[in-house]
Amino acid sequence: MSAVIVLRTLLVLFCTITGSLAGDAIGGPYGGATGAALGVVIAFAAFGLERQFRNAPLKVVVGGLGGLAAGLVVGNLIGFAFLLSRLGQPRLELLAYFTVTLLAGYLGLRAGAQQGLAYKRPKGEGEDDTNVGLKILDTSAIIDGRIADICDTGFLEGTIIIPHFILQELQYVADSYDGSKRARGRRGLDILKRIQGQQHARVSIIDRDFPQIKEIDAKLVALARAMGAKIVTNDFNLNKVAELQGVLSLNINDLANALRPVVLPGEMMNVYVLREGKEPGQGVAYLEDGTMVVVDNAKRQVGKNIEVTVTSVLQTTAGRMIFTRLKEE
Repeated sequence: MSAVIVLRTLLVLFCTITGSLAGDAIGGPYGGATGAALGVVIAFAAFGLERQFRNAPLKVVVGGLGGLAAGLVVGNLIGFAFLLSRLGQPRLELLAYFTVTLLAGYLGLRAGAQQGLAYKRPKGEGEDDTNVGLKILDTSAIIDGRIADICDTGFLEGTIIIPHFILQELQYVADSYDGSKRARGRRGLDILKRIQGQQHARVSIIDRDFPQIKEIDAKLVALARAMGAKIVTNDFNLNKVAELQGVLSLNINDLANALRPVVLPGEMMNVYVLREGKEPGQGVAYLEDGTMVVVDNAKRQVGKNIEVTVTSVLQTTAGRMIFTRLKEE
């Protein structure tokens, strides 16, 4: 039996016994049983609070504890000043006192956690903000592999979060009977190991899950919303779903498109014509970044390096296409 289970069991027993003793002290035919039941409820409420704060940023935990302390103080002051010895019935007074105190403590906890989440430390000399952002990687970004190169350059700030359910999905793909899927899954695991070994990356693997949510993409969005994190992906649909739910996402494909060199009409370039195009007489070439170059009247130049002149550039959702003609023309 793990230490966590032992501690939780002891907490339930302690709350049950304390509640039963408090109920007996208050009196009534069912005072002890009612107090014991209330103690169990309080213990499980503490477990729920633990799950909420398990992976929360430190500033949220500190803000929540500060708000809880302030709320309990205010609740006690209100209870002593307006409830105890004023309602005429000791049991009713005690019930009202505990209700007001717990309500004030809960409101203080929520308000403090929200303020902690919104707090931004002033940046002074010698300080940096490299660890203020949380980035959650999805499966597509890991398998793609380019995320490792981005981390290696130091451009990706903050802590990289890898949920355990993403690791399970990668393991499932790596164990697939399909050879291509198995290779992609193993590649993703190798990429994760490479990221963990880089000096610029801070990787944190967390166990937080949402059992009531079945789809992986929905779990990612829910986790990002709960942690105030951004999602790193190259999945176009996940990117749009996250934006609709108010979660910021970083699309690796958008980054790659933004870093492609600018090509203007009239510029010259040297390309290797790889194959024929769809239209009669066209040839197709590719730049090093994968950009398609369509060359008019280059059907006879397939398999050759030629000089071409850019005539126009077309940006589509699938990427960029460059239309050119032979230099001699």
